[in-house]
Amino acid sequence: MKYEKTKVVLNQLVADLSQLAMVVHQTHWYMRGTNFLKLHPLMDDWMDDLNDQLDEISERLIALDGSPYSTLSEMVEHTKITDEPGNWDRTIKERLEILSKDYRYLADLYQQGIEVSDEEKDFSTQDIFIGFKTATEKRLWMIQAELGKAPERDL
Repeated sequence: MKYEKTKVVLNQLVADLSQLAMVVHQTHWYMRGTNFLKLHPLMDDWMDDLNDQLDEISERLIALDGSPYSTLSEMVEHTKITDEPGNWDRTIKERLEILSKDYRYLADLYQQGIEVSDEEKDFSTQDIFIGFKTATEKRLWMIQAELGKAPERDL
C-alpha cells in the first residue's frame, strides 16, 4: 500500500490536533489573571487555527485513501496529548507552559511527518507538514516570549 507511514502520522495528527484544540479551549474557559483581556480572545484564534489544520490534515488523509479518526472515543484512544479536568487553580503562566509543551510535541510530530513523507516520496503531504511545522514553531516562539523565555533554549 502507498504512503502507509505517512497515513499513520496524518491520523496521529487528527487525534492530537483534536485534543490540543480542547486543551486550548479549556485554557480559554478557565483563564483568569494578568493579560486576560489580551489572551482570552487570542485563544479563539488558536482554536480556529488548529481546526483549520485538522481539516486540511484529515482531507489529505482521505485523498491518500485513508480514514481519519472521527469519533471522540478514537481521539481519546489515540492522542498523546494529556488532559485533565478544568480547574481554577492554574495561573495563566502555568496554562501557557502546558500549551508550550503541547505545541512542542506537535512540532515534533510534524517533523516526524516530514521525515516519513520524504522516505515515501509523498512530497505534497510533506509540503503540508513543513508549512504547519513552521506555523507551530512561530506559535511556540510567541508563547515562549509571553513567558519571558527564548524560543528554543528554555523549551
